[in-house]
Amino acid sequence: MLELNANASAAPAGDLIKDSTEATFMADVVEASQEVPVIVDFWAPWCGPCKSLGPQLEKAVQEAGGKVRMVKVNVDENQQIAAQLRIQSIPTVYAFFQGQPVDGFQGAIGPAEIKQFVDKLAGMAGGGAEGAEGDGLTQAVEAAEQMLAEGAATDAAQTFAAVLGEDDKNAAAYGGLVRAHVAMNDLGQAEAILNGAPAEITDAPEIEAARAALDLAKQAENAGPVDELRAKLDANPDDHQARFDLATALHAKGQTEDAVDELLELFRRDREWNGGAAKEQLLTIFDALKPQDPIVLKGRRKLSSMIFA
Repeated sequence: MLELNANASAAPAGDLIKDSTEATFMADVVEASQEVPVIVDFWAPWCGPCKSLGPQLEKAVQEAGGKVRMVKVNVDENQQIAAQLRIQSIPTVYAFFQGQPVDGFQGAIGPAEIKQFVDKLAGMAGGGAEGAEGDGLTQAVEAAEQMLAEGAATDAAQTFAAVLGEDDKNAAAYGGLVRAHVAMNDLGQAEAILNGAPAEITDAPEIEAARAALDLAKQAENAGPVDELRAKLDANPDDHQARFDLATALHAKGQTEDAVDELLELFRRDREWNGGAAKEQLLTIFDALKPQDPIVLKGRRKLSSMIFA
């Protein structure tokens, strides 16, 4: 009992860090993560490593200044949630964003790794540029993103490269340059740029998005004809490989929402097929898009509702 009280007293009052139950998990985690990333710490009062990890996580979350939140789940008192998320050992930490698990780890880790974990999540929520130079580079990146959205990939690449000339660790410009080369179908150069990213930014959300876009582009090179795959699926709706291939082909043709719908249907029919390939592919597509993209928001909500049904 003393162990439980010691752990509970470490949690500050307010919404930044809170305890959750099976009754409030959807609101505390899934719905709250539509606004900012939410870290979920699965612990138990008898778990020694939990007592050191929990306070360190809380400290890092508080230092993030509201860009992330933290929810604590006692697995002894909330066994259904632990079972749904396949918690095998504790401490286990998951991070949710836009209603979906996006990162996590098991076991106790050091303060530096905790800070890196929290900072990465805080980056997903976005942050302001610092100083006049930062503002100028941010505007340049935004202009390049607009060029890329309008199909001017070459101009966008030149602008992203110019930003990197001023700040060679600008994750947004690095990711944008990779995606610009993907748009130009220059996948070899895109991969070379991605592999050359400085170690300090390799885990940045912008780099992860670029990596996802490149992976999807590589898959698109082997995508089959949409009509043939639809006919194959019509003949056998339980042909999971055909449905997965159809989603790949649809995405290759720019029909992203249709591709997401097919993957969601595959997940509904058999979430464990091919090692959970449907969920993994959905997350890759979501990572390649902007966090606030309507396709992402709608797709994550549907996926979450299936996971927690």
